[in-house]
Amino acid sequence: MVITATELKTNIGKYLNILHEENIYVTKKGKVVAKISDPVEDKVTLLDSLVGIIPENAMTLDEAKRDRMARQ
Repeated sequence: MVITATELKTNIGKYLNILHEENIYVTKKGKVVAKISDPVEDKVTLLDSLVGIIPENAMTLDEAKRDRMARQ
């Protein structure tokens, strides 16, 4: 959904209630200046996009810590 900054200011409660349904793009003088989105949905989407990126033979957390400490 695209709305103006003035519309957001006037009806912020309305738009906060619909964030779980869709992202809101705020415009000022015809240009998008902000994106407002549901923080929970963004995290889930990000996590879903990472599934399968790390290979199964990747190092463990302890191995990664030892490797990082060895480089210092």
